[in-house]
Amino acid sequence: MHLANKRMMELQQLLEKEVIAAVKELFNADLPSVEFQPTRKDFEGDVTVVVFPMLRVVKGNPVEIGNKVGEYLQKNVAEITKFNVVKGFLNLVVSNSYYLEFFNGMVANPTFGYATGSSKDAVMVEYSSPNTNKPLHLGHIRNNLLGYSVAEILKAAGHKVYKTQIINDRGIHICKSMLAWQQFGDGETPESSGLKGDHLVGKYYVAFDKAYKAEIEQLIAKGKDKETAAKEAPLLSAAQEMLRKWEAGDKEVVALWKKMNGWVYEGFDTTYKNLGVDFDTLYYESDTYLLGRDVVKDGLEKGVFFKKDDGSVWIDLTDEGLDEKIVLRSDGTAVYMTQDIGTAIQRVTDFPDINGMVYTVGNEQDYHFKVLFLILKKLGFTWAEKLHHLSYGMVDLPSGKMKSREGTVVDADDLMDNMTNTAASISEELGKLEGYSKEEKQSLYKMIGLGALKYYILKVDPKKRILFNPEESVDFQGNTGPFIQYTYARIQSILRKAQLVGSETVSPSLELHEKEKELLKQLEMFPIKIEEAAQAYSPALIANYTYDLVKEFNSFYQQVSILGEADEDIKKFRVLLSKKVAEVIKNAFRLLGVAMPERM
Repeated sequence: MHLANKRMMELQQLLEKEVIAAVKELFNADLPSVEFQPTRKDFEGDVTVVVFPMLRVVKGNPVEIGNKVGEYLQKNVAEITKFNVVKGFLNLVVSNSYYLEFFNGMVANPTFGYATGSSKDAVMVEYSSPNTNKPLHLGHIRNNLLGYSVAEILKAAGHKVYKTQIINDRGIHICKSMLAWQQFGDGETPESSGLKGDHLVGKYYVAFDKAYKAEIEQLIAKGKDKETAAKEAPLLSAAQEMLRKWEAGDKEVVALWKKMNGWVYEGFDTTYKNLGVDFDTLYYESDTYLLGRDVVKDGLEKGVFFKKDDGSVWIDLTDEGLDEKIVLRSDGTAVYMTQDIGTAIQRVTDFPDINGMVYTVGNEQDYHFKVLFLILKKLGFTWAEKLHHLSYGMVDLPSGKMKSREGTVVDADDLMDNMTNTAASISEELGKLEGYSKEEKQSLYKMIGLGALKYYILKVDPKKRILFNPEESVDFQGNTGPFIQYTYARIQSILRKAQLVGSETVSPSLELHEKEKELLKQLEMFPIKIEEAAQAYSPALIANYTYDLVKEFNSFYQQVSILGEADEDIKKFRVLLSKKVAEVIKNAFRLLGVAMPERM
């Protein structure tokens, strides 16, 4: 348990005990529990006792009851120095010493808020999981940022985490790129073309679609209906034949498959590095597509599945409000569900300490994962109770939806370059980077641009669809990454000027300005927000907590003097407080995968 959580829980437990004692002594009534909430900003206080539930056991005016309980607490609880009652709300003022003792406890911990060690279940987080026939796009960016951030948050909350992806490296869509390269590529390579490998292969996926549509039009012109033309187009037949050869282990097809996938992997690695995400282990569909069939056969014997007259195998989930789902075709081949069943079981075999998995996949697959998790439970796997689909909404640009087959996809590499250029343009307009070298500027533009992109996407609840506006995200005002980065850099400037030396603890008898107290209360919430974000699988809770902390700091910065303060003890405390705020901003943004500039 975190220090802050422990102290807050101890205070709340003490207050609950004393409120119950007060009601017993003052009104001779037994109060079963006490309802607390943070004090509203427009009232004096730090924690509020809601009086209304007491009316179930105490008859009377809630204001009078609140005043009597408040007097009792002020007399009997050392941490409570004042109180006030507004209607049915008893607002309690917690002592300065409580917050200063908390502050002295946190200053020595540079990773305050993070759990120490891995005390909770091991979890595998799957994200990215691209196809090897095209580059990563805007949708993959949201997927990667969500998966990576959730993995980091789970680690910070005390879980051991394995980051993984399953690469969709086989199937008809892969063969389409291969066939198009074979027919139209004239031996082109990443080296000869100057293109990243994933971009080169994606170029031929688009080329296949263009040529395939032309063939369909030719067949229609010869009198075929559209559906028949689509099925009989020579290119599609050739791609299907290539897939059959791949599955049969044809040496030439397999060699081409390995070569072109190798180009794609090099391209993906570059994109992942630029985006700042990584993986601990990789799975490939070419290795997993046969998994699950034996599990289905075992489940058939146990009565989990049933066989239809044509020999296909199904599961009946109608009692659970779903439908019947096929798990083996009549010819004995697997469907995606079968593979996913087998892959999940394989992962637990590979990593026996896993007791939970998080699948970062778009919300169009909601039904698939409901079925998958239910099947695994029916097969008797206890860890299936701890499977979670991190379902997220689509990302759109103002220009509209993306279609990768038509080559209108918003490329991830292009978008990251665009963000860097947008950050450069806006920064130059604002004149914020005087005195920087060209190299320093470029590094900072990238940090600001990527920070803007990541924060804009992660501050939104994963379930919501996003309209991503690059210009709006790179704004040095408002709820944006650059605004938070700028505040962090401002604090670093204060710390450089202050030149702290000596002990970093402060006297618990200091008088606190209300703005100092508000900042301390906000800092105290950080470990709790990490825990909440881990339980909700929501980086948005961390992003918006950080924005609230930054707003609180800027209010503090505007209303109190820091370096100009005459009292050395107060000055020292305000500098240390600023330093701790910066550390928490940096630690919070690290969970989002966002780097912080020391100067801006």
